[in-house]
Amino acid sequence: MTGKKVLIIDDESSIREMIAIALEMAGYEYLEAENIQQAHEIIVDHRPDLILVDWMMPGGSGIELTRRLKKDTTTAEIPVIMLTAKSEEDNKIQGLEVGADDYITKPFSPRELVARLKAVLRRATPQGVDEPIEIEGLMLDPISQRVTIGTRPLDMGPTEYRLLKFLMTHQERAYSRAQLLDQVWGGNVYVEERTVDVHIRRLRKAIGSTHDFLIQTVRGTGYRFSAKRSL
Repeated sequence: MTGKKVLIIDDESSIREMIAIALEMAGYEYLEAENIQQAHEIIVDHRPDLILVDWMMPGGSGIELTRRLKKDTTTAEIPVIMLTAKSEEDNKIQGLEVGADDYITKPFSPRELVARLKAVLRRATPQGVDEPIEIEGLMLDPISQRVTIGTRPLDMGPTEYRLLKFLMTHQERAYSRAQLLDQVWGGNVYVEERTVDVHIRRLRKAIGSTHDFLIQTVRGTGYRFSAKRSL
């Protein structure tokens, strides 16, 4: 498995199924949505690594969704590939101008789709971002999405994992609860700021007393990840 998660947005179940089979064979995880509203909920909840979206669907277009995602700082970096029967140059330009990273015209072969998808993911993934991160013996592997201390695997929920990954990749900076909500939960999720405190407690419990000092409370601000023990 690549560890990468792809969201397929298309109102035709046969198209979604064909793409899903191709992605599964290539080692990708996938999620499916048949309309824009459902897609947006999945994006907020699951943060896919790449989005495949059909141009035209009932209740909204792929163009509208792409424009919305690229204007939102919490989703702007998610690469988008547009799938469409429209082959005119003006349509392609329109799709790219709103922020789509690539454009595939139907009908397409599964091999072409996977090749284009891999190319977009390579361009979109900053160098080193998939490398394991180790601090004070605490290791997070973004590819397998596993967290370990030495050889001992840690058990934590998906939200705690995302929170830890964000903190470990942004060390020595204090973040407010509101900033953590935007970065980890997404700007379109309406939850109370004290939700952050609950998940910080769960995360500290998951990593154990030997390493919970890494997640530091910054009085009057929020939280910071640091290997320097606070006095």
